[in-house]
Amino acid sequence: MKVLITCFSKSWGGLEMYMLEIAGRLLNNKITVEFCCLSNSRLYDEAVKHNFKVKQINARGYFHPLEILKTANYFKQNHFDIIHSGHSKDLWLLVPSLILSNKNIPLVLSKQMGSYIIKKDFLHKLIYNRLNYAFAISNVIAQNLSDTTPLPKNKILLLHNAIDTNKFDPAKVDRNKVRAEFSINPNSILIGMIARFSKGKGHEEFLRAASLLSKKHNNLVFMIVGEPSKGEDQYAEEIKTLANNLGLVNNLIFTGFRTDTPEVLAAFDIFIFPSHAEAFGLSLAEALSMGKPSVCSNSDGVLDIAVDEVTSYLFEKMNWEDLSQKIDRLINDEDKRIEFGLAARKRAVELFDMSVFTNKLLYYYEKAIKESKVL
Repeated sequence: MKVLITCFSKSWGGLEMYMLEIAGRLLNNKITVEFCCLSNSRLYDEAVKHNFKVKQINARGYFHPLEILKTANYFKQNHFDIIHSGHSKDLWLLVPSLILSNKNIPLVLSKQMGSYIIKKDFLHKLIYNRLNYAFAISNVIAQNLSDTTPLPKNKILLLHNAIDTNKFDPAKVDRNKVRAEFSINPNSILIGMIARFSKGKGHEEFLRAASLLSKKHNNLVFMIVGEPSKGEDQYAEEIKTLANNLGLVNNLIFTGFRTDTPEVLAAFDIFIFPSHAEAFGLSLAEALSMGKPSVCSNSDGVLDIAVDEVTSYLFEKMNWEDLSQKIDRLINDEDKRIEFGLAARKRAVELFDMSVFTNKLLYYYEKAIKESKVL
């Protein structure tokens, strides 16, 4: 099988890294992979660095007749069994190019973020009709695709994001490394969240719940892991000011950005995921893989990962009093923490492991290829 992966994005974030990760997983399964991406983009640099063959595109808008002609010629001259796009905007170049090349190469799209734009006009119908399948990373994204695009439901497939459950394995990570670094008492209960400083991630609810719980218990330590992205420094300062105003000085740790996420999660006793809206929630899946009991907001992609009363307690999003009550239940029940942790690890391995993802992806590839040959 020979796969062309496309992503015409200038940015470098989760979406772009995700496509590079897919390419790596395919390569590990003896699949031939080539990239098609924007010239002078970080993804182009990374793909070259990983020794992928890369075709450069100079098309940052929606309509580029010359690039369409060039890409159509590229399809005529190269054999691909399937094209996997990571960016819906790619379709405006890919679909016309495929039509011009007269190549019936199956085309699939990964969708990681929801859209508020309705795309059911005549032109979008022409574009999306050429798609064999769209992969949604969660049920909320699948519903969004159904609501905003002309895709029929049988063309929308659920394909959860994946994590490395071998890397995020509690049996292989030292629980005490990070606790020792921050001089956390072995008898203290460490409650933490991992998220960049961005509005909607739930930092306020976390801090207000921590303030309430600190008045009831004297053995709690709270930890916030992450840093502000560009333009978010002021918000980060507002959160730190709120922490001081709530009296969370002696038992709250801001770690900043960390690269040792497995070790950080190993140190936690309880993981908190208070995000207001999340398409999936990769850090939550990683926490499950590390066998951590969690308290999570009851919204969006969280519901694909956490199971209420099984791996986690779900709280009403943005309701910090409900959050504090659910955390309190875990603080007071060590047996429940152990029970949730075991169920969390089992769920992560069964649903979110890289091998599970890859096997599903290859199955969907083969399904699309087979159906295209029939046509």
